[in-house]
Amino acid sequence: MIKYNLKCDQDHEFESWFSNSFEFEKLNKKNMLECIYCNSKKIKKSIMAPMVSSSKIKEEQIEITDKEILNEKNKYLKLRNYIEKNFEYVGKDFSKKVREVYYDKKNKKAIYGTTTAKEREDLAEEGIDLLSIPWVNKDN
Repeated sequence: MIKYNLKCDQDHEFESWFSNSFEFEKLNKKNMLECIYCNSKKIKKSIMAPMVSSSKIKEEQIEITDKEILNEKNKYLKLRNYIEKNFEYVGKDFSKKVREVYYDKKNKKAIYGTTTAKEREDLAEEGIDLLSIPWVNKDN
């Protein structure tokens, strides 16, 4: 399998996977490829960075990576602990509660919870900016 960055004649860019490098050419000649945004059939490959992998990884590189991951995890755990101690958890009611806080200028309540992508989009349209953070599992 090979992944290509593609571009249509309207300058829309997107990615697609092909079974091999010849498959793109074959499908493109038959006009079987189209832009996912505008349905244009004039598709070409755009510049892409190749993925490089090596089967030879030194043990010290793995140790450094493990240490870096552990260090980042500890940072996120500290952030999670701070939020849990200083913010009120409102769960799935987050989008409703954040509106209450946002529109009541006297209310300085700090809250956290979960929201769907659609709810987040709706809040952004209202001018309510949210901050998402990775929620690290304490047990893992």
